[in-house]
Amino acid sequence: MIVDRIKAVGFRNIESAEVEFSSGINLLSGDNAEGKTNLIEAIYYISLGKSFRGANEKEMIGFGKTEAEISLDFEDSLRKQNITVRFSNEKRRKFEQNGVKIFKMSDIIGAFRTVLFCPEHLSVIKDGPAARRNWLDLSLCQSRPVYLKSLSKFNKILKQRNKLLKDAEEDRKSFDETIEFWSDALAKESAVIDRFRVEYVKKSKDTVGEFFSDMTGGCERTDMKFISSSKLDEDECFDTALLEKSYRELLLSNLTREIGAGSTLYGAHKDDIDLRINGREARDYGSQGQQRSFALAMKLAEGDITEKEFGEYPVFLLDDVLSELDGKRREYLLRNITGRQVIMTGCDMNEKAADRNIIVKGGTYTTV
Repeated sequence: MIVDRIKAVGFRNIESAEVEFSSGINLLSGDNAEGKTNLIEAIYYISLGKSFRGANEKEMIGFGKTEAEISLDFEDSLRKQNITVRFSNEKRRKFEQNGVKIFKMSDIIGAFRTVLFCPEHLSVIKDGPAARRNWLDLSLCQSRPVYLKSLSKFNKILKQRNKLLKDAEEDRKSFDETIEFWSDALAKESAVIDRFRVEYVKKSKDTVGEFFSDMTGGCERTDMKFISSSKLDEDECFDTALLEKSYRELLLSNLTREIGAGSTLYGAHKDDIDLRINGREARDYGSQGQQRSFALAMKLAEGDITEKEFGEYPVFLLDDVLSELDGKRREYLLRNITGRQVIMTGCDMNEKAADRNIIVKGGTYTTV
């Protein structure tokens, strides 16, 4: 999968720009706040329909503007394609794929696939479970439309069920009449989500281990194990019916606790991954170098798994990540992303190592 060019108008600090890319390594260089990350964000937005910085769609529009647009020309193994997103202060965003209007983002995710690696991802090992669930979600949403649909339904159900729990004492009638319905619905979607997650963790385990071992000269090993809040063992999580049954029992037998907490205590939003280095918990016992190597291995594995499933690599987006790595890990990363398209920013690599150098200044992009 290759990005040929991107056009942006009124997006963040980009007044109007059209940038073409090489199929190899593309280096965006310039001072801070000039627009390097904004371009990475625009490309990523086409991939997943959201900002990796947590911004809402109105924030995509430049200061003093009322509209913005990003249009991406790319090619996969079959054909050339275009995806365009238009933002407005007055209306909801609008998507088009190859000139055809797309009304649901879920219908477009997966058409253009990326792997994003930024400094925040280096904390996936030592941060809380939400960071590891996010790694799973971003990977699976681009490759499994059914997963994306189930995750979207799950979030809506969870929101409704949490509201019931918070209002239980004030509106006991509504709670008693509907809690079983919402618990059943949450159990069903949690089971579907966990089934995909456990498969992905199992699939990632060996590939991550190979990258990590290679980085450490074969001296260290990693292990990954999916932890479901259903209380089932990892191997049992391959049984969707068993997962749903376990979740339903947990949700309906712990209502007093949940009312006290004012939130749902069991479900896919409580899953985690147990990550280990040489048999010990990576989060508590891994050095910073080991943790960063583990995170790097997980990102590289993400790309390899996509290539095995679809026959082509995703586009790798590296936003200021090389400056956070020591020389050894930086060299390893660059060595292992050859043969695929990379768009990177804010690094101190030698410009000669890039196939295309783009100077960024004030939202303008000049190829040199």
